[in-house]
Amino acid sequence: MGLVALICFVGSMNLLIKGAHGYLPDTVPPQLRLDNILRFVSGIYFALGFLITWATINVNKTGNLTYFVGLLVIFAGLGRLWSRIDLGSAGDYFDSMMYLELVLGLAIMILKYFSPGK
Repeated sequence: MGLVALICFVGSMNLLIKGAHGYLPDTVPPQLRLDNILRFVSGIYFALGFLITWATINVNKTGNLTYFVGLLVIFAGLGRLWSRIDLGSAGDYFDSMMYLELVLGLAIMILKYFSPGK
């Protein structure tokens, strides 16, 4: 789960700093609404890093919260899968991240289920 927290912090800061324009061609004028929504969601993504850090430190006390963290990671992968089905592959890197998210989310849930402290 520590890896998931690190991904939240690094990934969200990348999005917060670049904004939407960092991912659009230079010929496209600034998309103010898209940028606003992207940075809003990135702020939530960043804050989630703190929650997952806390859950990682207190993994033996978190109970079912650990399963929700696993679900969160799985749904991130499912979001990428939906994008891939709807629009096509964004590239090998993003496909590999999708597979990693699906496997990592399942691994978190399975490890929690079989942990002695449950």
